[in-house]
Amino acid sequence: MLRVIAIDGPAASGKSSTAGLVAERLGWAHLDSGALYRALTLAALDNLGESSPPDPLSVPERGDRQGGRPAEKWPARRIVALAGSLPVRLVLVSDEFRPEVAGVDVEEAIRTERVTRHVSALAAIPEVRTWVNTQQRLAVEGRGGSGGVVVDGRDIGTVVFPEAPLKIFLTATPDERARRRLSQRGEAVDGELVRRESQALAARDTADSNRPIAPLKPASDAVLLDTTALTLEQQVARVVELARGLFPG
Repeated sequence: MLRVIAIDGPAASGKSSTAGLVAERLGWAHLDSGALYRALTLAALDNLGESSPPDPLSVPERGDRQGGRPAEKWPARRIVALAGSLPVRLVLVSDEFRPEVAGVDVEEAIRTERVTRHVSALAAIPEVRTWVNTQQRLAVEGRGGSGGVVVDGRDIGTVVFPEAPLKIFLTATPDERARRRLSQRGEAVDGELVRRESQALAARDTADSNRPIAPLKPASDAVLLDTTALTLEQQVARVVELARGLFPG
C-alpha cells in the first residue's frame, strides 16, 4: 500500500500546519508542495531577473499574440532548465522535506513578500507543474522503507497522488481563514482587516477553483473536514485517527 496521506485545501485552511503535526504524530515525513513552487520562484527571481510591469511570469512562452515573437522573459523551458542546473530540490532533514537552491536551505527566504507576489503565476505554468509533481513523486519514492509521507497542497489528491489511500480536503470559511492569516502575520485582527483579507482569500479560491490546469477541488474519495470551528489540535487528532485506522503499524 502506498503510504501517503494527501491533504488539500484552499489558502489559509491550515494544510501545512495540520500536515506537519500529523506527520510528527505518526512518525512520518512531511512534504509541503508549496515550498517547492516557492523555491523555484526564488531561483527564477534571483537568476532570470525581475520585471514589473508587466509581470515576467505572465508572458506566454510561444510568442506574443500581436507580434508573434518568442517571449524573452522567463519561458517555461528556462525555468525548468534552471531548476535542474542549480539545482532546486527537496532534501529530507529530520523527517521534513526542506527546499534547497544551489545547496542552500531556503525555507525562510521563500516566505518573503517578493516570492509571494510571483509564485501563483509561476505555479500556473504547465511545464512547471509537471516538473514539481515529478519531484514530489521522486521524493516520496526515495523515502523508501516503511515510513510514510504526509503531503499537502492544492492538487495532491487529485493530480499528484490520486492513488493515495487517505485524502483529506480541509475547508474553513473565508472569514475564519482571514483571522488565521492575520494572526500568523502578527497583525491586529480587527473587522476591517478581516473583511479585506477575507475578500482576497475568496478571490483566490475562485481563481484556484476555475484554473484550467489542476483546479482546486476535493478528490471524489476525499474526506471533507470543515475546520472553521475546530482547533488545530482537533483537526490533527481527526486526521491521525483516520490514518491509524487505515495504515497498519
